[in-house]
Amino acid sequence: MKLNNKVAVITGGARGIGKASAELFAKEGATVIIWDLLDAGQETADGILKAGGNCQFMKVAVTDPEAIGKAVAEIISQHQKVDILINNAGITRDKSMLKMTHDEWQSVIDVNLTGVFNCTKAVVPYMVEQKYGRIICTSSIVGISGNFGQTNYVATKAAIIGMVKTWAKEFGKHNITANAVAPGFIKTDMTDLMPQEVIDKMVSEIPSKGMGLPIDIANAYLFLASEEASFINGHTLSVNGGMV
Repeated sequence: MKLNNKVAVITGGARGIGKASAELFAKEGATVIIWDLLDAGQETADGILKAGGNCQFMKVAVTDPEAIGKAVAEIISQHQKVDILINNAGITRDKSMLKMTHDEWQSVIDVNLTGVFNCTKAVVPYMVEQKYGRIICTSSIVGISGNFGQTNYVATKAAIIGMVKTWAKEFGKHNITANAVAPGFIKTDMTDLMPQEVIDKMVSEIPSKGMGLPIDIANAYLFLASEEASFINGHTLSVNGGMV
């Protein structure tokens, strides 16, 4: 198993890409800790435990540094380490720039960007101490290409690409890698709410002629978290079916 005896924290792990990642990481031998505000996180953890994996759900907001600090302290107390951090939690508040409110801008920045900073800031000292770590952050295809009506979301996802490049330089000497995954059009609860005509248009632009699945992104996370990716650092892996 690729992650045997590893301890992995996955933010936004209750559903979608986070859930698929939690299930895959547990199957590969990791002890998985899900951080989410949704009660569905407990259902996901229970399902993993029932399947024979190791998983724990902690109700943690990535916007709350104090709660994050307490959660990390509890993990260290129980498991003595954190090997992998998947900064997967994210939200959207889509509007064109002219219609976007300050609150819609700030709420996305707080979760998608500052939340990544908060979680990494709390976990990375332990990775430095143990001389090992894998930090993987969720960017997006739109962080590379831009997208109408997503000024706030695109700003966060583009920023993440720069953050992992910086962290690669800062943490590499401690045997810690920092990389990002940029998903394309993935079938999740979020995309299920989109009008069918929008979905059809997006799919028509994908050379592979279909939406990706959460497991496609989970597999990318797994690769970057594994020993096979030990010399990949500061990189953004696009998983988009050739869309960009």
